[in-house]
Amino acid sequence: QVQLVESGGGLVQAGGSLRLLCAASGSIYSINFMGWYRQRPEKQRELVASISSGGRTNYADFVKGRFTISRDGAKNTVYLQMTSLKPEDTAVYYCNQIVPGIGTYWGQGAQVTVSS
Repeated sequence: QVQLVESGGGLVQAGGSLRLLCAASGSIYSINFMGWYRQRPEKQRELVASISSGGRTNYADFVKGRFTISRDGAKNTVYLQMTSLKPEDTAVYYCNQIVPGIGTYWGQGAQVTVSS
C-alpha cells in the first residue's frame, strides 16, 4: 500500500504563488507516475500535471507556463510549484500515484483558494 499526504495549500491573492508537496510512504516502487489533479466546485476532477519516475513531465494546457511539477526520488516527494495563480485555480488539489500493474493511489486533498 502507498500512502500519500499533501501539504502546502492555502489562501492566496490572484497573481500569487503556492507550492504543494506530496509525501509518499508505505510501499515504494521504483517505477511509478506521480501527478496532481484538481477538482473545482461542481466540476469533475482533472489532471493538472504529472511526472514519471524518469522525470518526464506532462501539463494541462491551462497551467502551462505557470505551474511546475518536480520530484525528489530520495525523499519520495513530489512538488507542484504554482505561480501567477488565478481565481479559477481555486480547487481541491489531489496527489496521485500510479504504479503500473499494482494500483492507483490518492491523497486526501489540499484546498487552494485564490482570491480576486
